[in-house]
Amino acid sequence: MRKFIHVDMDAFYVSVEVRDNPSLANKPVAVGGKSTQRGVLSTCNYLAREYGVRSAMPTSMAKRLCPQLIIVPGRMQVYQAISSQIREIFSRYTPLIEPLSLDEAYLDVTDCTQFSGSATLIAQDIRSSIHKELGLTASAGIAPLKFIAKIASDMNKPNGQYLVKPDQIIPFIEHLPLNKIPGVGKVTFGKLQEMNLNTGADIRASEQSLLIKRFGKFGLSLWRKCQGIDARGVETSRIRKSVAVERTFAENMINEPDLQAYLKDSLLPELERRAGKHLKTRKIDKLGVKLKFSDFRQTTKEHKSAELNANVFSALLEEAWERRNGKDARLLGVYIGFADDTGSAKQLSLMLD
Repeated sequence: MRKFIHVDMDAFYVSVEVRDNPSLANKPVAVGGKSTQRGVLSTCNYLAREYGVRSAMPTSMAKRLCPQLIIVPGRMQVYQAISSQIREIFSRYTPLIEPLSLDEAYLDVTDCTQFSGSATLIAQDIRSSIHKELGLTASAGIAPLKFIAKIASDMNKPNGQYLVKPDQIIPFIEHLPLNKIPGVGKVTFGKLQEMNLNTGADIRASEQSLLIKRFGKFGLSLWRKCQGIDARGVETSRIRKSVAVERTFAENMINEPDLQAYLKDSLLPELERRAGKHLKTRKIDKLGVKLKFSDFRQTTKEHKSAELNANVFSALLEEAWERRNGKDARLLGVYIGFADDTGSAKQLSLMLD
C-alpha cells in the first residue's frame, strides 16, 4: 500500500506574524482588515478561536467576541516565501508533492528510504525541520489513503500528528462522522442525516445505488471512500481549466460593502497567488464570482476577460448581490477560467486601480 502524509501548517499566517513579532505571543491575534466598518478577518490563532473568532468573520463581530483581539495586516509575499521554504523541506524526502495551498500539501513517501521507510518518523522529522528552521509548527496525518491522511492531520492539531495503519482503515472510517470527510459540507451532511446516515459505518451498510440516485457522482465517491477505496495518487502537475478561491463565512455577511472589502483584501490576493504559475503558460478567458446565500441558493456571474481585473470582479459581485432576494451571504468565491489554448502567454498582473 502507498504511504501518504498530509502536512498542514498550524494557523499559518498568524503563526508567521507571531514569530516575527514576539510581543504578540500568548495573545489572541488575527490577520485581516482592521476597519470595524468594513474589515474582514483572513484567519486567526487558536487562542482567538477560543472566544468564537473565526476566519472570514467581519472585524466588528470579532471585536465584540474578543475585545482584546489584535489584528495585523496580511503580508502575502512573506507567506509565499515561507511556503517555498516549506516546499524545499518536503523535497528532501520525496519528489512526489501535491501542494493544496500555501500551508498544506500531500506527500507520497512510499519509496522514501529515510528512517527505514517509516512514514511516522518521516512526518516527525518534517515537522521537526519546519520548527527548527522556520520557527513554525505543523500537524500531519499519515495513512495509506489520501483522504484519510487529510482527515488525520486534523486529529491532533496543533503541533501533532496522527497515524492510521492499514489494518485500522475500516474501524477509522466506521467511527468517522460524515462531515469530517472532504467534500461533505453542511448542506450535504444535512441531507445525509435526513437519510439517517451519520457515520462511515452507515454509508458502508447502505446501497451504492441509493447514494448515486441522491447525490450522483459524489454519492459514488462517498460510498467508495467509506469502503476504504481511494486509488488517487499524488498529483505533482495537472492541466487546470480554472483556478478558484472561495470561503464560507463563520457568520453570514449582511451587506455588500463587507463583501467587497473581503473580495479585495482576502480573496483576490489569494486568487492571484494561486493563478500566478499558471499564467506563465495559460491565457485567461473569463472571470467569475460565486455567491451562496443564507437559504443555500447560489448564483454566479461571469465576464469575458483576458486579464485579472479587480474592477470586473467588483462589478460582478455587485450584480450577484442584486439576486439575494433579501438573503444574507454565507459564501463568496472568485474564479478565473482559462482558454483552451495552452500556448505561452505573458504573465498578467492584478490591476487594483
